[in-house]
Amino acid sequence: MEIFVYRPGAERIEENYTVADLPELLKDKSLTIWVDMDNPPLEEDRVLQDVFGLHPLVIEDCRAERHHPKIEEFPNYLYFIMHGVRADTSAQRFNTIELDAVLGPNYVLTYHIDTFRSINIVKQRVRNSPITCQRGPTFLLHQILDQIVDFYSPVLDDFDERISALEDNIFSLKSPDNSILEEIMSLKRSVLRLRRISSKQLDILYRMSHGQYALIDEQALPFFRDIYDHLVRVTDLAENYRDLISGALDAYLSVISNRMNEIMKVLTIFSAVMLPLTFIAGVYGMNFDNIPELHTPNGYFVVWIVMISVALGMLTFFWRRGWIGESKAKKEGKE
Repeated sequence: MEIFVYRPGAERIEENYTVADLPELLKDKSLTIWVDMDNPPLEEDRVLQDVFGLHPLVIEDCRAERHHPKIEEFPNYLYFIMHGVRADTSAQRFNTIELDAVLGPNYVLTYHIDTFRSINIVKQRVRNSPITCQRGPTFLLHQILDQIVDFYSPVLDDFDERISALEDNIFSLKSPDNSILEEIMSLKRSVLRLRRISSKQLDILYRMSHGQYALIDEQALPFFRDIYDHLVRVTDLAENYRDLISGALDAYLSVISNRMNEIMKVLTIFSAVMLPLTFIAGVYGMNFDNIPELHTPNGYFVVWIVMISVALGMLTFFWRRGWIGESKAKKEGKE
């Protein structure tokens, strides 16, 4: 647990406080206090009830590892859950980590099981300059949320690259490739999760940025609206990615279907050419003495000539109809 305290007029943030100091610190409404609980042991969770007086259901939600984004207002504090992007996430495997936060009259409490890059960045920013805390806990909370949303941008860029590469691979296919289908389905799952998370968080930030909660200063509302605008872009892009991936899946199935049609066309033409030849060979393979031309000296060669002529005639007919290759008439029309 880390405790940061800013006193009005101070040139730097105070640290090295303990849990025992918190009750007295919280009584001083002029202070701006940030308590960050990073994967705290179970015995530290008593601070949530004993010091901050949080509702038992809020404490239960903090301890739980997976909840959807939400926001709840209590008489003395505002509790909400946001999701940040995991450091090792990618377009094919989009994962988030949960942040439970409480905004009070003079404090911000952040509770998370996993390490948050955005939290660490804001900590460093607070240590370097007290500007972040000078305007109160609402602006400190804004810095944390803004950093969380900013980390969605690299993931969006990764989605762009993956989908573009996927489209190129689809149209260069020469045979069915299960790895491409697996990639499509993996991207689809990631996009759906991105869209679900971002849309729920969009509702939270909309309510926070439009003055629905008394604990959020009116002067801070434009800053929260800026975060909301960034998240709108994330949500819109997630919707676009979902459409692009659905289109990529349709294109993949269409390309595979066209390849199969080409194969079936070749096999059909081969069967159509062999059918009359098989008929001729079958007729002259019958064991009857009175078959015409049966005893003709050059009958064998004549049958071969007839069969070759029939095969060539059928191939020419198919070619002129445009069923194989391109007919002469089509080429002249293009020219």
